[in-house]
Amino acid sequence: MYQRILPIRAAARERSLFLFGPRQTGKTTLLRLEFPQAPFYSLIEADTFRELSARPERIRQRLTGREQHVVIDEIQKLPALLNEVQAMLDRNPKLRVVMSGSSARSLRRGGVNLLGGRARVAHLFPLVSPEVDYARLDERLSYGSLPAILDSSSPHEDLKAYVGTYLQEEIRAEGLVRSIESFSSFLEVAALSNGQLVNFTEVGSDAGVPPRTVREHYRLLEDTLLGHLVPPFQGTRKRKPVATARFWLFDVGVANHLLKRRRIERGSPEYGNALEHLIYLECRAWLSYRRLDWPLAFWRSQSKLEVDLVIGDRVAIEVKAAERITERAMKGLRALSEEVPLERKIVVSHEPHPWRTDDGIEVLPVEEFLRRLWRDELL
Repeated sequence: MYQRILPIRAAARERSLFLFGPRQTGKTTLLRLEFPQAPFYSLIEADTFRELSARPERIRQRLTGREQHVVIDEIQKLPALLNEVQAMLDRNPKLRVVMSGSSARSLRRGGVNLLGGRARVAHLFPLVSPEVDYARLDERLSYGSLPAILDSSSPHEDLKAYVGTYLQEEIRAEGLVRSIESFSSFLEVAALSNGQLVNFTEVGSDAGVPPRTVREHYRLLEDTLLGHLVPPFQGTRKRKPVATARFWLFDVGVANHLLKRRRIERGSPEYGNALEHLIYLECRAWLSYRRLDWPLAFWRSQSKLEVDLVIGDRVAIEVKAAERITERAMKGLRALSEEVPLERKIVVSHEPHPWRTDDGIEVLPVEEFLRRLWRDELL
């Protein structure tokens, strides 16, 4: 059992709430722990689904006059139920309905559009550093941060089942793509571009699907929270930036499985990519949990100077798996800082101790960076 840091009760205090997150991130467990006394409707349970799909008004009839929390788990399985939720909220402003789901896509397709602003939205991510022993960094770089898989005695088998379950339940059951076979092929090819600039034509050629379909599949990964297209930072004029997005899957372990990687060892070519992936995911989760509306981007010039992460236009982060950082590792940070008045310039690495250059670049060990991030000390 992990102590999650998402302030779910505080988020649901003033308004109803949608809690979205990929499968097995722990949404159901978190809701049962945080709202133990609330009526709990799980749409995964066949009898609950059958009853409410046949008579959605039953939930409104049972909860009339209630002024506390109600939980509806996996709401995307029955979008029509949101009409009754909306009616309840309109009649009873004190009621708070907390709804979880792995995707908002089917809700939008149902024409409900997230209750027209009557509910806030929060996201639950795989485990982040404050929720896990920092000493398990290398374990997370191999198997990812989904709770059940990180603690599994057979993580490779569970990752295989996870990807298969997702394709079967999330894609096939909801009819989100015409061909599950072509999407499976696309997903394997997309994993090869994990952390890279996305070329829709090349991915389509390798997967055997048209570029237009590739764009739709990437959008599907974003809608179902299984991947993120990260935009390039465009705030430089002297050095023209690239205009192509990068792609990251939502979990390092899922990426490793699709790439047919086993355990990631320090010093291997895969280790640096996995470390950069994890740092990106931690920064993304931090921004979401702190409800900070700052863009997360990367920067790469046409001349191939690069910075791995740019938070707003304030913090630039370069990730290196090396134990000794050289001047070469700082070229991108220095080039970007010549055009953007950055507050912090950071190299995350396996250097044993923090240090700072004369021009203000901070070199931080990985664990130290993660601790400072979650203590809100970087901004």
